[in-house]
Amino acid sequence: MLAVRLEKGLVQVREQPRPRRPDGFALIRLLLGGICNTDLELQRGYYNFRGTPGHEFVGEVVAADSPDLIGERVVGEINLGCGACDWCTEGLGRHCPRRTVLGIVKHPGAFRELLTLPERNLHRVPRGIPTEQAVFVEPLAAACEILDQVRIPAGARVAVLGDGKLGLLVGQVLKAHGADVHQYGRHKDKLRIAAQAGIDARMARKLPRAEYGWVVDATGSSGGLRQAVQMTKPRGTVVMKSTVHGAVPLDSAPVIVNEITLVGSRCGRFEPALRLLRTKQVNVASLISEILPLKDAPLAFQRAAMPGVLKILLQS
Repeated sequence: MLAVRLEKGLVQVREQPRPRRPDGFALIRLLLGGICNTDLELQRGYYNFRGTPGHEFVGEVVAADSPDLIGERVVGEINLGCGACDWCTEGLGRHCPRRTVLGIVKHPGAFRELLTLPERNLHRVPRGIPTEQAVFVEPLAAACEILDQVRIPAGARVAVLGDGKLGLLVGQVLKAHGADVHQYGRHKDKLRIAAQAGIDARMARKLPRAEYGWVVDATGSSGGLRQAVQMTKPRGTVVMKSTVHGAVPLDSAPVIVNEITLVGSRCGRFEPALRLLRTKQVNVASLISEILPLKDAPLAFQRAAMPGVLKILLQS
């Protein structure tokens, strides 16, 4: 079978043996996979990664212990907890100290023709959700995670800093929640997507200072956190959504003096994301820039890293 291999910044496509399916796992045929900023950071050296990347996917189950799963379209939660530690028993398997992570930490990713995941990690895709939209469930769940972590009242003014793939999803999720969302970015065509969702979209020429009680940093840049802190009112909250390889500079003085809360935010539950897609409360189709075959993964990674490009999908 074909599989993408990432090592020392190089993206290659190789022939690999069909993976073995352990007990409790499903064997899944890849339908679509999405390249995200984390995959690009892995290419740049994040986690010293080498192997098959990819954690955003839709697939079809071809083998499983549960017969009713076979033939179903599924998406999968990417963290594989041990199931026995305190974190796992408290429902926080995403933070299990012994976890592996699909396409990121010690578990081969989704950018291959066949992949494996525990059946407990899988969610069926409702028939009304097209495959091209279902591939956004994982990053959409990450956007929904903000609302599980931070109480944002309906009508509250919230700033989203960044107009990339995740930033646009975050803006739409918060808008669907009822927040008054102001999205700041540097690309008119991307901000147009936010505006079409009813979001107040603004070019980030001169950012306001101490104006928002809640600011989400989704810039994907090392300077985004500093900018987000500057935009936050005293005793406000900054939600950190950017995954950046390397150290991020931050002057802690304004955080301490203004008593600002910093919230790290990562993966989220899939149920809210599937509900938003099923009820058509978010528009993800506008975020697709191109669909390329799996064999063209090196080209797909090049395209995904180009300025102005949104989601590049790989099709098996």
